[in-house]
Amino acid sequence: MMALMAKDKEKEHQLGTEPIAQNKKARFEYEIVETVEAGISLLGTEVKSLRAKQCDLEGTYAKIQDGECWLIGCKIAPYLQAGGANHDPVRKRKLLLHRSQIRKIRSKLEQRGFTLVPLKVYFNARGYAKVELGLVRGKRQYDKRQKMQERQMKRDLERGRKKYKGKF
Repeated sequence: MMALMAKDKEKEHQLGTEPIAQNKKARFEYEIVETVEAGISLLGTEVKSLRAKQCDLEGTYAKIQDGECWLIGCKIAPYLQAGGANHDPVRKRKLLLHRSQIRKIRSKLEQRGFTLVPLKVYFNARGYAKVELGLVRGKRQYDKRQKMQERQMKRDLERGRKKYKGKF
């Protein structure tokens, strides 16, 4: 059974569905309403740097301009072996979405309080770099506190169960 699970993890790793970079802070700061998968238009050195997991999504957001979607603030480190032919680490990158998807996202962004935030960057099974975008709404401070309290209560319950599990 364990060998079977290990093989599954190896396959997942080979297929590349394992995330390169995740925006964990976004999941805490925002309430995710909807997610969309988008391709990214990258240069060769950027792809190589992504394969080496050299990406940071902190402070990154997506914006729709002139009917196109752009990823702004994503830091992809320069590829060391590229020498002088390297890319700008924080350049604007075009996101590849269908026109209908862009229209749908734009209509929701025009509503008050919505933002488009990248949640993770990964390579799909075919080897293409993808970004999971989240249409999010900001959480209030009390929502965050409530979530932290729920998490703490859940941990306390689990500790209590472990304590009594051995006695029965």
